[in-house]
Amino acid sequence: MCYIWKNPTHPDYEIDLRTLEKLPGGFDYLNITGGEPTLRKDLMEICDTLYPKTRKLEISTNGLHIEALEPIVKKYPDIKIRISIEGFEFTNDRIRGEKGGYKKKIDAMNRLMNAGGTDLGFATTFQDENIEEVVDLYRYSKKLDVEFATSAIHNGFQFHKNDNFMYDRLKVAKGVENLIFDMLNTWSVKAWFRAYLNLGLISKILGHDRLHPCTQGTDCVFVDPWGDVYACNVRNDLLMGNLREQPWDEIYKGEVARSVREKVAVCPQNCWMVSSAKTAVRNKHFAQLPKVSVMRWVAVNKLKTIFGVPIHFSKYVDYSIVHRDSNVPVRVSFLDNPEKKNLQPQKSRHYTQLGEYFNR
Repeated sequence: MCYIWKNPTHPDYEIDLRTLEKLPGGFDYLNITGGEPTLRKDLMEICDTLYPKTRKLEISTNGLHIEALEPIVKKYPDIKIRISIEGFEFTNDRIRGEKGGYKKKIDAMNRLMNAGGTDLGFATTFQDENIEEVVDLYRYSKKLDVEFATSAIHNGFQFHKNDNFMYDRLKVAKGVENLIFDMLNTWSVKAWFRAYLNLGLISKILGHDRLHPCTQGTDCVFVDPWGDVYACNVRNDLLMGNLREQPWDEIYKGEVARSVREKVAVCPQNCWMVSSAKTAVRNKHFAQLPKVSVMRWVAVNKLKTIFGVPIHFSKYVDYSIVHRDSNVPVRVSFLDNPEKKNLQPQKSRHYTQLGEYFNR
């Protein structure tokens, strides 16, 4: 899914605390992601810097370095931790190339729960190799009383990957239906709206247009390891500025940002990642509430689950239209692969040149 591990950044050239301090306060949400954040020696200091600047701070992690996360959760119990997991033991370890990874993740989750974490969860990425385990993985998360976030394989310059496509889009999309039903069939309001976000993933998986226009560059931006600020992590032509070299207001409110937003408005990509999906479904007048159309969908389908009425997903998604990909490469496992050794960190801005990063 991702070749960041093949292209590690050099610690001496990565974004530093002084640069992060330039970010203003008042963010709704900040996500420390990677690569792998727990490889940073100053992760605690990064959290100290960013925690006061946002309503919710998240660390997206592979969960393999619990020793870096435990003290953070003890200091900030409400920090959001999402551990990437792609299935149960055999499936997770094969997809992610993590020998013994599944057991380490489960141990990490238990230790974070014992440390007092109040916003913990797993995050999984839909693909052909794990779609049959997704519902059981969600039910396992509920058993542990932790959250369950989802996405689907996609492409982007951050991942150094432009060949992430499904083998059988229809099968994977149909597999998501069961998860949506399970989420609606709870008394968790958060789960009901996550069900809607997963409806958007069905459209993305089939190659359809987004359910709602993208607001990247306006409601959300991506800051890369060298301080470059992009509208998103998919298109590397949407560069807005550099946080090391410019003040935040110049980047976010400047002429370059205006030009980038014009490109976003006509972007042909059909990405539906957590950042762009959550912001796109928000009410433009009351940011903490979803759009009326989203609330209507949730209310109608929640009532259906209460009264035992089947949800006909074909009412919302045209399954007769499925995007066809050519030359989809076989995804291989990197378990015990010698390529993982002797990787050289990149000292300068560098992304693998693979041509266009396209999601359809």
